[in-house]
Amino acid sequence: MEITRALCDIESVSGQETLLADLIEQALTGYDHLEVIRDGDTIVARTSLGRAQRVVIAGHIDTVPLNNNLPTRTEVIDGVDYLWGRGTVDMKAGVAVQLKLAVELSDPTVDLTWMWYDNEEVDSSLNGLGRLARNRPDLFVGDFAILGEPSNSQVEGGCNGTLRVEVRAFGLRAHSARAWMGDNAIHKIAPVLNILAAYTPREVEVEGLIYREGLNAVGISGGVAGNVIPDEAMVHVNYRFAPSRTAAEAIEHLRELFDGFEVTVIDESEGARPGLDAPLALEFLAAVGAEPRPKYGWTDVARFSALGIPAVNYGPGDPSKAHADDERVAIAQIDECERGLRTWLTAATR
Repeated sequence: MEITRALCDIESVSGQETLLADLIEQALTGYDHLEVIRDGDTIVARTSLGRAQRVVIAGHIDTVPLNNNLPTRTEVIDGVDYLWGRGTVDMKAGVAVQLKLAVELSDPTVDLTWMWYDNEEVDSSLNGLGRLARNRPDLFVGDFAILGEPSNSQVEGGCNGTLRVEVRAFGLRAHSARAWMGDNAIHKIAPVLNILAAYTPREVEVEGLIYREGLNAVGISGGVAGNVIPDEAMVHVNYRFAPSRTAAEAIEHLRELFDGFEVTVIDESEGARPGLDAPLALEFLAAVGAEPRPKYGWTDVARFSALGIPAVNYGPGDPSKAHADDERVAIAQIDECERGLRTWLTAATR
């Protein structure tokens, strides 16, 4: 808990991770079993013990912006001890567990590559893990990967994909006193809102896990002035799609859904299938005694999946408290996550 608290009290909003990255690098330097590598504000530490298998364990060090929720504090709610504050759930508690184990596990049963990366909470083009994969693809050699995203210290397999598009309608400007001479784009965008309101998201079974989709307007814009008929209006739409669909298929689905409107793709990230039938995944599930669940949100397990590495989410914290003003992690979950990883990484079964 104290490592989590120290990490959280160092502000590291996306794009401002340098201080925390410096401190992580310093904390890891000097251990004989670790080779430390830096790429921007992403820190990698890896063992080279000649083990038959290698596991990659990763976590991001950035947070969403603060809202009067630092410094951290402890509190008790309904008899449960919590650490409260920005980053406690997403995802510095998971990073704290990883840092502690990286230092302490000098003789694990698999070789380990630990990754702590920047800019996860912003546009995917800035993501430190993506940058590292481009700059040092050799570091992504592995048989299994674990991402420390909050999962209540349970195993969540794969993840939904995510897609953002802008749907536009166009009209003709005119003075609002002579509205009949124009064509109101805001009125013309109304069917898009009706489609979204009537849409029933799918529930899709993928390799035994049920993924829930979501299609929502997350922004809307239009208008020129208080006396002008607008000639353009836009609805910003976010589609969370099950990993049974590719991003290309998801885009085609939205183009069909909003036929007659201009659809511009703003951002797309593939989902990831669970991959829980991989031998190391099965061993991991058995060691931590977890019943796998689906991950509804998008996470960087998708990056590992795209590289052919089976990956799961496993970290302390309730995902529903991620980004919340009252973000807080149950201290017992931090301990539980540490025990689970330590048990698996030291089990003499390989």
